[in-house]
Amino acid sequence: MQQIIFDSSPAYLLLCLLLAVGIAYFLYRANHPWSKTWNRILLALRAVLLFALFFLLLGPIVRQVSNIFEKPLFVVLYDNSVSVKETTDSTTLRAIENQLRATQQQLEEEGYEVEVNDLNGEKISTPSYTATTTDLNGALRKVASRNEGRKIAGVILASDGIYNAGVTPLYASYNFPVYTVALGDSLEHADISIKNISYNKIAYQGNKFPVRVEIAARNMQNQTVRVSLLQRGKLLDQQTKTINEGQLIVYDFQPLANDQGIQKLDVQVEIKPGESNTRNNAASVFVEVVEGKKKILIVSPAPHPDIKALREVIDKNSNYEFLLHIPQLNEQPVSALQPDKIDLVIFHQVPDLRGATRAIFQQFVKSKTSILLIIGQQTDLRFLSQQGMPVKFDGFPREFDDVTPVVNAAFSNFTLSPDVNTVLADYPPLSVHFGKINIALSATPLLFQRVGSLATQKPLLAVDVQDNRKTGVLLGEGIWRWRLNEFDRTENTVAFDELFGKLIQYLSTTEDKRKFRSYPVQQEFSDTEPVVFESQVYNDIYEPVFGNTIEIDLTDESGQKKSYRYVTGPGNNRYQIGGLKEGVYRYRARTTIQQKNEEVRGEFAVVQRQVELQNLAADIDLLKKLAANTGGKFYSASQIASMQQELRKAEARSVIHTEESYKAVVNLKWVFFALLALISIEWFSRRFWGSY
Repeated sequence: MQQIIFDSSPAYLLLCLLLAVGIAYFLYRANHPWSKTWNRILLALRAVLLFALFFLLLGPIVRQVSNIFEKPLFVVLYDNSVSVKETTDSTTLRAIENQLRATQQQLEEEGYEVEVNDLNGEKISTPSYTATTTDLNGALRKVASRNEGRKIAGVILASDGIYNAGVTPLYASYNFPVYTVALGDSLEHADISIKNISYNKIAYQGNKFPVRVEIAARNMQNQTVRVSLLQRGKLLDQQTKTINEGQLIVYDFQPLANDQGIQKLDVQVEIKPGESNTRNNAASVFVEVVEGKKKILIVSPAPHPDIKALREVIDKNSNYEFLLHIPQLNEQPVSALQPDKIDLVIFHQVPDLRGATRAIFQQFVKSKTSILLIIGQQTDLRFLSQQGMPVKFDGFPREFDDVTPVVNAAFSNFTLSPDVNTVLADYPPLSVHFGKINIALSATPLLFQRVGSLATQKPLLAVDVQDNRKTGVLLGEGIWRWRLNEFDRTENTVAFDELFGKLIQYLSTTEDKRKFRSYPVQQEFSDTEPVVFESQVYNDIYEPVFGNTIEIDLTDESGQKKSYRYVTGPGNNRYQIGGLKEGVYRYRARTTIQQKNEEVRGEFAVVQRQVELQNLAADIDLLKKLAANTGGKFYSASQIASMQQELRKAEARSVIHTEESYKAVVNLKWVFFALLALISIEWFSRRFWGSY
């Protein structure tokens, strides 16, 4: 529907008409060489042209109202996990898929738009049943979030009801009915399974570490179950306990961490007669044995909530040992405060105005230990400026600015995820000394200061490397508010923990001066994902160079070796290796730099994920409750035809969206060509009759 509206009163149209006719009559009232009929035609053309021009001067606007009909959406969700394939033969699965495909066609014919997805939200035509985890609630929430604002008529969920990731879907609310189709085997067979293995992923050489194995039994009474812990086929420990139906029995082992590196431990549960699923009777864990923890020391003249925020970050990394030194309140022994025993010292408002921490500050300044300075209201700026730190103050101001952080996109010492940048933008302000602050030219800002809405080039957090010592400088206190604010908004502290976790990791790590670095991007990979290597080559002044051939040799636990080769290039520093089976792999990476052979060695683990094999009994009760809670209906695999009949009864009602658009008439192209046509006809006619 179209409607013309005016900026001024429509009564002016009458005046436009009178003026157009009057001017046209004045031009054509005299005698002309053409006939009276042509004179009247030309007078009418001129009158119409003039009226159109006067009409456009009134600023008319066309209001366009359009109705868009949006079809209701139906989503078919396939549970493509391994547990479905393990308990249902391929012939039955193909028959169910064909029936659901027919249901899809029926819904499309009735006016629905139909999407077919797996639980990861990917559009598929045929499910592969290779997923190693199942998150039913997450899959349904993805449907809701991706189609927010659309009318979802329903979701058909074909699943065995077993979930091993996320939370139960029964306690969530969805704005659409879920029609559940049961797959798998609902019979509970006799089974003893490993439910969970708890262990420390990092152990320290020479120490014992805990391995707790939880065993569950189904349809078994008074059975003695033997659980063994092995390493490289050698029995480390063995325990036997009695288990009954529904019980969860715990086996605690305390193996000794002997050799450095990644160690594979195998847990084996005795197989009992009558067990239908024996693959959940064995599992492997991988423990990295390291020499010792890195020591992170915080020195402060007094307690402060910033210390608690930093400790939360440090304690999350099992590689770190946290130490706190507050004079006369929480003092560390002198032997623990030796710089050569500390990997990173964090000075919070140190040196302080009372001078209680000057001695320990000077002790560490003279050493090569990495330092993180957090400057606050109690910091002695005059004394600090005399210690050769990469920060100096002019005038020693005692006034403060409230500033918020802005991430420096050019910072390259380590990377932050995009989500961190978004969360940091909403952090509350820190108190920063007002005045001229000189940061060393060699320092690299990680965060800039934003004053009000103005982002400045003044550093808020910067890092510097001088004389093989790393130094970080944070020019404000109150970071505890950042962590609290993030938790209040997001119910987690991921961004804060990543920012300071990576900062502490960078500062506490010794500078790597090797010209060739090659390493797996993580220490543990799943057997369903490729192992990714990253290689970096540098020249004498540590500039990255490309074009080197990287040779990687992998050796598995049985001694078999495989070799790979690739050439580095800009944006091509990584190499993927797929198809590796579970186990510990040793690698050797080689290249040639200036006719000199360079070599890097290390190891990584490939882990087989077997959570889908822990429980193979379909949870029909969950599927029934989910359907009932959402207003849908439960169907067995043999009742899909009944579901088709039920869905045929519902009417596919489209949603009508109305859109309004406004456009000035003078901007319409056809108006220009219409006026051009009127002018051209009149002009050519007058020329034809011999008049101008």
